[in-house]
Amino acid sequence: MHKHRPLVKPMVFVTTSGYIISVIGPYFSDGKNNDAQIMKHIIQHDIEEFKEWVTEDDILIVDRGFRDAIDLLQEIGIQTKMPAFNKKGSLNFQLKTATVLPNSQIPFVSDYVNNACAIMNKYWPELNTGDLEKDEQLASKMLYFSKQKNLLNEKIIEEGLDNRSCKWQKIDTSSAPNFPRLSEEDIRNITVGVYQLKLASSYTREHLDYDGNYEVYTCDHEENLLCAKIQSRHILSKCYRCKAGTRVVGSCSHVTALVWYLSIGKYTDNIFENCRDWSKYLPDARNLPDPVTVDESDNEEANDEE
Repeated sequence: MHKHRPLVKPMVFVTTSGYIISVIGPYFSDGKNNDAQIMKHIIQHDIEEFKEWVTEDDILIVDRGFRDAIDLLQEIGIQTKMPAFNKKGSLNFQLKTATVLPNSQIPFVSDYVNNACAIMNKYWPELNTGDLEKDEQLASKMLYFSKQKNLLNEKIIEEGLDNRSCKWQKIDTSSAPNFPRLSEEDIRNITVGVYQLKLASSYTREHLDYDGNYEVYTCDHEENLLCAKIQSRHILSKCYRCKAGTRVVGSCSHVTALVWYLSIGKYTDNIFENCRDWSKYLPDARNLPDPVTVDESDNEEANDEE
């Protein structure tokens, strides 16, 4: 009922690499056919010999919808883990982008889903291609940083550098003091991920002025401290200091965009090669034709003829 339209629900079992083991159903999707109830039905009726292809101490990753089936899963020796969040790139999310079907296709939904899953198993890349050793090193790094203090944020608060009384001077980004050249790998080590880096070029494009310069400021009495005005994706009506920028694990998209531009973007000839230019769909009133100049001697000759 929460979807507000007719719906059927297949139960998909997937490994952490994205390989689809089985698709059971589809089931009804009303309140009596929630995830937990469907899981109980599969176990109690041993559908597709479910108990044969799971072994004791296997780990089943579930979301909150399965919480009422956890006791039954533990009874047959299966451990359950419930992550706080799952990214949208998960396989279930990709499957849910399918086209809406007419009710007359209900008898064939199972075939459609199984065929789609078989194609995905054959041709789609693994969802998780990480290196275990590198993942453990990254996790250790994140845990270490999570226990540290943001010394820069403390300095800004203590010295009132975020107050209106503090003077900031606009500078040419080409003269940004002592800003190092970095590689994308260096920035990924700072952001602890790739999401912010993917947004960097589009964020930069939105904030360049007509001359192609970033609006960057430096503090009067702290020349190594930089400030930039960046439009928030969430609040349009006021100016504020980005709280996400004070994090100690990784960095926000705003900080990443500025770091990327100063360390990579301004040295790149075509920095927006992979960024869509939506402005090409808008007319620009600045691009007016040059005014036509009239030779005064021509006017005098025309008057003489009259």
